[in-house]
Amino acid sequence: MQITRFSDYALRVLIYLAAEPERASKIAQIAQRYDISRNHLMKVVHRLGALGYVETFRGKNGGIRLARAPQEINVGALLRETESGSALIECFGVDNRCVITPVCRLKHILAEALDCFYQCLAGYTLADLVQGETKNMLVSLLELNFPHRDASPSGGRTE
Repeated sequence: MQITRFSDYALRVLIYLAAEPERASKIAQIAQRYDISRNHLMKVVHRLGALGYVETFRGKNGGIRLARAPQEINVGALLRETESGSALIECFGVDNRCVITPVCRLKHILAEALDCFYQCLAGYTLADLVQGETKNMLVSLLELNFPHRDASPSGGRTE
């Protein structure tokens, strides 16, 4: 199984925010720390906001933060929502042109495996990803223990 880059980035954003949930962060800061595209991250954050995982604030002290407690964010549910529409194999999609689809058992087996994948992930929350010593290491690796530097070329304007 492989998740999309979109889902990968969604998880990274949530992990970043969960490492210090009381602090609002800026998209530019997150993009800089992970060395990923700010523009792509803006789309991810927008979707996370629409799904109710993050809340955004405009203005001088604006930014983003978790809209729910980390223990209320289920990893399996998140991935089901961010992966919806991505076909594991051709016959899962709307553009299926495989000639053996009417008799192929692989589709059913892979659908079962995909369901098991999501069921396994449903046993974990965002809190599980950032607890204990892992949280301390994340804070250090993401440099959250330092005052945030404004990495945005807009001079502090929130996306």
